[in-house]
Amino acid sequence: MKKAIIFTLCAVAALSVSAQRHVSTLSQWQFSRDGVNFTPVTVPHDWAIGGPFDKKHDLQVVAIKENGEETATEHTGRSGALPWIGRGEYTTTFSIPAGHKFAALVFDGAMSEPVVYVNGKEAGRWAYGYNAFRVDVTPFLNPNGAPNTVRVVLNNLEESSRWYPGGGIYRPVTLISTPSKRHIDEWGTFVRTLKADKQEAQVLVSTECISVSGSVRLTVKSPAGAVVAQETVPCSELGLAEAQFKISSPALWSPESPSLYTLETQLLTTDGEVLDNTCTRFGIRTISFSREHGFQLNGVTRKFRGVCLHHDLGPIGAAVNKAALIRQIKILKDMGADAIRTSHNMPSTMQMELCDSLGMLVMAESFDGWKDPKVKNGYGRFWDEWWQRDITNLIRNHRNHPSIVMWSVGNEIPEQWKTEGAERYRRLVGLCHLLDPSRPVTCGMDNPDADIASGFAFAADVPGYNYRTHRYEPTFGQLPQGFLLGSETASTVSSRGVYMFPDTVAIGKAYENGQCSGYDLEHCWWSNLPEDDWRLQDDFNWTVGEFVWTGFDYLGEPTPYDAYWPSRSSYYGISDLAGLPKDRFFLYRSHWNKNAHTIHLLPHWTWPDRKGKVTPVYCYTDYPEAEQPGSHQQEPRLASGPLPPALAQRGV
Repeated sequence: MKKAIIFTLCAVAALSVSAQRHVSTLSQWQFSRDGVNFTPVTVPHDWAIGGPFDKKHDLQVVAIKENGEETATEHTGRSGALPWIGRGEYTTTFSIPAGHKFAALVFDGAMSEPVVYVNGKEAGRWAYGYNAFRVDVTPFLNPNGAPNTVRVVLNNLEESSRWYPGGGIYRPVTLISTPSKRHIDEWGTFVRTLKADKQEAQVLVSTECISVSGSVRLTVKSPAGAVVAQETVPCSELGLAEAQFKISSPALWSPESPSLYTLETQLLTTDGEVLDNTCTRFGIRTISFSREHGFQLNGVTRKFRGVCLHHDLGPIGAAVNKAALIRQIKILKDMGADAIRTSHNMPSTMQMELCDSLGMLVMAESFDGWKDPKVKNGYGRFWDEWWQRDITNLIRNHRNHPSIVMWSVGNEIPEQWKTEGAERYRRLVGLCHLLDPSRPVTCGMDNPDADIASGFAFAADVPGYNYRTHRYEPTFGQLPQGFLLGSETASTVSSRGVYMFPDTVAIGKAYENGQCSGYDLEHCWWSNLPEDDWRLQDDFNWTVGEFVWTGFDYLGEPTPYDAYWPSRSSYYGISDLAGLPKDRFFLYRSHWNKNAHTIHLLPHWTWPDRKGKVTPVYCYTDYPEAEQPGSHQQEPRLASGPLPPALAQRGV
């Protein structure tokens, strides 16, 4: 069976073949929904995206509390109306080099509740479909390098998600093997910047090794490949090794200059023999949040120009795809965005690597809910047993990514208004700090007054409000942190190229055609228009930026058409489901992109049914003014009536 073998490139040339760590991706699998009939597939794979769309899939009769509903009604496309619910099985074979004594499978994500069997025996399992996990398969291997069979069983329950989660092994699977049981823990290396400026950086490196005595050789290479630091340090009795480096004239990482260094780690015996080797890419950069300076990257205050993203990639589904992720990030950067919130789930390694290399700040999120459920079969079923294990995997897997500048441990948690919710938050923050002292922790809050009363808001390193723009100023003085993040903002809704008349501000408005107006004047009852957030972000030093809901449309949550078939995807996106910019893209671009000018007119020009009527024309631009042809001769008249106050700066 064909496999893409990817050796660690940093130190292979200096090692004998017997000392080489073997790393390969397992991409070719057989898949079945019934456990009998198998077809070949390529992993990453989403079994449900091929459809068909049908309102019966995860048909929920519920009252969506997040939408303010008190009476249960039928919701047809809440989680995408695709056949993701139920059981699925994957199987493949793999071999490791003869003589290798340790092997592990690393799953970057499998939806959901994966159980892994190797040669017919259960080798491991995980609960949360969004998290990466590792399975030590050494005890289950066939002898003498003979092929091994791995089988993965997945099961998605109904009413376990508020959006489309996909189904299957939707992120890569990696096989790792080493010639010795003594090896480097692939999640045990941690590189962090203690301090840095243009003249010098201090970098702390710690490494964990398994079943070992001896030493570790650490080599740091610059973005150009030159050796800038090297040291050999002994391992403790627990297999821990640590070193601190000074690096002159560092190339500091930022969204504008995403420079990446490489750490080469070699595990040595007492005789100097190389047992194992790994490579870790990292960035040198500092982050801080303070009352005096807000958010600072490399000592410079800036505000997040961020968007929230669900993990699906529109029409290609939940299966992670490198080209699609690159396209997504480039579209966002052209808009002027510099940050992504991975809402409301743990991100893929591929997405984080691309944010590192392309330059995008990240709020890496973990959960949509804790113990108190939002949906009947949500994460609350796993909370007591799994929350610490899930946070541990999230942070150990991702803590070397310079793009990640904060951890988010939740979103609009139902128990945020209770004292036990505040205590859970404190325990989460404490675990995050234990695993990673270098980053702050946040959680999206959606009732500021109750969060302050319960003490929930005080547990945060970075207090974040989801919407509630009218409560920023009245409650800010009660927050001891001295600054405030817009952790989720706007929820403006629109359809690309669809315009409704008259062009008036509307809340939760629905139309017979199942669309929303592209005039960017419509939002949900809990949310607002972009200008409301811009006023708060631009006028107050104590705001540190925003994450707009959402950068792209996604499958599921078709508000305001939750009960309207065939609506089965969101309207929130600044770009649509295919990644094509809506008019709102240019509104944000005119405000965010400081490197290129924007001038964009809407709507389109073909209106045969509007003969004899005046069609409002909007201009989104960052120029000081935009002139209508002939306006110097005659003052233009707004046929749509007085301009809504929120739109005074749009240049209509």
